[in-house]
Amino acid sequence: MAPRIRSAVLWRSGSQIIGQLVMWSSTFLVLRLLTPADYGLFAMTQMVISLATLMNGFSFAASLVQSERLDEGRVGQVFGVLILMNGSIAAAQFLAAPLAADYFHQPMLVALLRVQSLLHITTPFIIMPQALLSRNIDFRTQGRANLLAALAGAITAPACALAGLGVWTLVLAPLALFTTRALLLGILGRWWVRPRFSLSGAGATLGYGGTVLVSDILWFVQNQADVFIAGRRFDAHMLGLYSEGLFLTQILVNKFVPALNDVAFPAYARMQADRGAVAWSFARALSLIMLVALPCYVGLAATAEPLVLTAMGPRWAEVVPLVRLLAFAMPFVTLHILYPPATNALGKPRIGAISSGAGALLLPAAFAVGVRFGPTGMAAAWVVATPLLVLVSSSLSLPVIGLSWRRLGGAIWAPLVAALGMGLVVTGVDRLLPAMAPPARLAILVPAGVAAYAALILLVARPLVVQALAMVRGRDQPATI
Repeated sequence: MAPRIRSAVLWRSGSQIIGQLVMWSSTFLVLRLLTPADYGLFAMTQMVISLATLMNGFSFAASLVQSERLDEGRVGQVFGVLILMNGSIAAAQFLAAPLAADYFHQPMLVALLRVQSLLHITTPFIIMPQALLSRNIDFRTQGRANLLAALAGAITAPACALAGLGVWTLVLAPLALFTTRALLLGILGRWWVRPRFSLSGAGATLGYGGTVLVSDILWFVQNQADVFIAGRRFDAHMLGLYSEGLFLTQILVNKFVPALNDVAFPAYARMQADRGAVAWSFARALSLIMLVALPCYVGLAATAEPLVLTAMGPRWAEVVPLVRLLAFAMPFVTLHILYPPATNALGKPRIGAISSGAGALLLPAAFAVGVRFGPTGMAAAWVVATPLLVLVSSSLSLPVIGLSWRRLGGAIWAPLVAALGMGLVVTGVDRLLPAMAPPARLAILVPAGVAAYAALILLVARPLVVQALAMVRGRDQPATI
């Protein structure tokens, strides 16, 4: 199975990287054309969209990936559930849009949310082929569809912004992306299953999916509580600053780590009978992910000012201190989200639900305090709460995976030491530089950071680097990602 998993990782992560580069070229152009208030309004709609998305049936489709055996009847039942749930969600969002507008005191949200309800209509035709392809560890087909869909969204966004559509740009671009993805997954995946609307004999599917759904709901609470709490205290400008600062720092954890988790879940599920292999695989995957993630987070904190001014423009200067704070919370968030694919694949979705429950208590409590101090206080809340959350999720997940605390620390320490050393080097170089334009300053700091990290990681963990390069080149035989 090793070659299939390696191919899956390369296709899933590679298509994600290319797709995100396409989207970012569009996103950062649009950032210069729209205002923080536009992004504040969009952030309010995203809280509603995210809540509705929890009920889209993804957790039931995940049961198809986790199961060792499938039959056409069970697949048809899941497809029927997806159609019913998402049709109901679209109707509910359309009707409830005025309530959200009243809560946030923004009448324009009614029209925005009603148009966004169309997103849910496409969802069954995205989730179903993705689940079947993932079960077969076929991420090549998904990658092709995702790349073309990203291109559709990347073209739509600047076209709308240049046409002066304002916040509607942020609504229409995802709609183009989702519709294109649904069509292409249907065409390229060559799938069709007759939906069944009877739930007879679906007890196991509903039980597993229901537990994952509870976990997803609690995950929503912990991740959307900030907008829910700040949305009534901040104006659209302040909320836009906070939400885009969070977006910038969460690019890796929201866009790339989930792509690896998409491969990890079916891979762990296929090897669930061998817990030793799962533990070894998880530790190895953690080392390789942190090898890339930790220098990115530390580098983001060290170069926040020139990066924000270069990528987003001077109107976003107030985001700089938020990015510096949030960057230090992201390593903990990354570790936290790596656990559920392993525990769910091992048939223990309850562990993820309990961990998400802890987050649903810790993060909202921190946000309730931090909101009193403005966007900076909200950023600080992440830094305080996420280490506590990781302590809880690690305590619950490690025994299930079969990994010790010592082995966990051993998988992280080398990238952490090298990344912190790199941060010191970049900060020192930055202080020695004369006054210059942000792009020129960034052009010096980034190569300095890359060189420093490369030297330090080769000094403290050369075998890990060799292993990572060998995997990319296909010269080893990995048992997992």
